[in-house]
Amino acid sequence: MIEAEWLACENPGTMAHFVQLQRKANDRKLRLFAVSRCRHFWTELVNEAQHRAVETAELYADGLAQVDDLIAADDALHKENRAAFVHTTWVREGFVSFACQPQGGDICGKMFAFRPPYPHHDAQIMRDIFGNPFRPVTFSPEWRTSTAVALARQLYESRDFSAMPILADALQDAGCDIDDILTHCRDEKQVHVRGCWVVDMVLGKS
Repeated sequence: MIEAEWLACENPGTMAHFVQLQRKANDRKLRLFAVSRCRHFWTELVNEAQHRAVETAELYADGLAQVDDLIAADDALHKENRAAFVHTTWVREGFVSFACQPQGGDICGKMFAFRPPYPHHDAQIMRDIFGNPFRPVTFSPEWRTSTAVALARQLYESRDFSAMPILADALQDAGCDIDDILTHCRDEKQVHVRGCWVVDMVLGKS
């Protein structure tokens, strides 16, 4: 894959495979991709076990849940979903199932075993979480002001990223002149989720 292909790609499975091969994907990033995907079709999850699995996976990604919690959520997911197997096959075996696996590794095999129904949206999420792997950005500690950190933390915790342009203003006021960062925050068409590469840089997450 070349840069132009990454920017135009509509196949999130191909993108996931690429960042894994390039060693630019870790368990947290991949897990948050799965979580954000599940939250996008939250109302389509048919039982409480699926909701709990997604919430537990999100907590685990932030170090707020243990492996035992993931295992318990996964066990409950499979037990409760047996009765609804036909309706929830792609959900249970895809994004939700991956999200609560103790070790995230096989995103391509697990998460994309079934064709995702929203490929464009998923590709946007991939670019939000992993940025442009062909243009790595060095984030200066000087840009991590109290204002920028407070804004980023609010965005992350609320999952409401409508104030991303304001974060761009705060970063610019702090001296950030990296066009990739500022454009990513101000692009009205860009989807943002937990794991967004800019917000993660401000919060010191990886």
